[in-house]
Amino acid sequence: MAETEVFDGLDLKLLHALEIDGRAPFSRIAAVLGVSDQTVARRFRRLRAEAGLRVLGVRDSARLGRDQWMLRLRCTPDGAEAIAAALARRPDTAWVHLTSAGTEVVCMTHPRSPGDYDDLLFGKLLRTRKLIEITAHQLLHRFYGGRTGWIGKHRPLTDEQAAALRAAAPPAAPPGPTRIAPDDEPLVAALKADGRVTYPELQRLTGRSESSVKRRVAALLGSGAVYLDTEYDTARFGFTTAAMLWITVAPGALDAVGRAMAAHPEVAHVSAITGSAHLMASVLTRDTAELYGYLSGSLGTLDGVRHIESAPYLRRLKDLTYPRPLR
Repeated sequence: MAETEVFDGLDLKLLHALEIDGRAPFSRIAAVLGVSDQTVARRFRRLRAEAGLRVLGVRDSARLGRDQWMLRLRCTPDGAEAIAAALARRPDTAWVHLTSAGTEVVCMTHPRSPGDYDDLLFGKLLRTRKLIEITAHQLLHRFYGGRTGWIGKHRPLTDEQAAALRAAAPPAAPPGPTRIAPDDEPLVAALKADGRVTYPELQRLTGRSESSVKRRVAALLGSGAVYLDTEYDTARFGFTTAAMLWITVAPGALDAVGRAMAAHPEVAHVSAITGSAHLMASVLTRDTAELYGYLSGSLGTLDGVRHIESAPYLRRLKDLTYPRPLR
């Protein structure tokens, strides 16, 4: 990743550190980076103010046994932005983006129950007059994304620095399904608002003792029910072009292509999906020339790839939070 006039290599290392352990104390990050605590805190505040940095707790729908659906909504030109804004305000959505010259909305849904999905699709969207067509794709398998952050692919930290941070990070979650106890919902809500919320503040919000909230946060992160994710404006670090890809592959090549794409530095997310396309991916490049190079090179030359549909993001209304911080 390139430095910019505003942010430098230290900022990139801080982002990578937070991707590894979103709740790591500034003192630990500072020790790994070889700078002072005050420097890390100052850089963190500037990243929040100027690049929209957020560290947030996210429910892992796959680990919780909940379906995830990607919706493609073709709208009238005068209705797309309003529909996207309404979807972005919902707590059960993420990745709400305008594409295709502003006539299509792409949205990821995280319904808590089948009833929530039915209410969104049949109770709300189908009654929207400026909606022309809905295509729904269920996510079948995630090859990359979610708890696996993107910036680490560009290796701002050395292997030794990354290993030092991982040593103190929450351990990898064991395989298999998990759940969130009803008593932990206030903790999850607080982490969703701010993944770095302090233990005294969690104590105040939940009424539990500080030792209790420390144990429960550790248990939630350790079980895999919740993970910490980072959100920031990638354009501030030189990646000004983002696009959604819909990829058709030979059925026997689905797994191999998905795994290969997961290793590409341009890919922030790739999943196998239902529908006419077999893979859905979100990619980040420095400009349209680099996007073309990726489509015609690393991706286009993979064995088994038959068709690629690309749709650059025109406006990103929501990634993990809404509204997206203004540039």
